Amino acid sequence: MNAWPVQDAKARFSELLDVCISEGPQMVSRRGAEVAVLVPIDEWKRLHSAARPSIKSLLLSDEGRSVLALPERGKAKRRAPVAL
Repeated sequence: MNAWPVQDAKARFSELLDVCISEGPQMVSRRGAEVAVLVPIDEWKRLHSAARPSIKSLLLSDEGRSVLALPERGKAKRRAPVAL
C-alpha cells in the first residue's frame, strides 16, 4: 500500500484514484500520520457487507443472543405508594 502526503493526494487526485483502482487501497497521511485510506468500490462493498450481518443471520445465530439478568420472582424492589 502506497502512502501519499495529503498535499500530493490533493494535487494529483486523478493519479491517486487510478493507482487505487489498479493497485488497491492507498494510504493518505497528514504531517506523517496516517489519516485516511482510498479503497476501490468493489472492496468497499465487500467490506461493508461483511461487517454488517443481516437480521436473519442475527436471529439464527447463537452469538447475537444474550442472557437478561432478571430478578427472582417476588424479590423485585417496588416503589412506595404515592399519597394523594
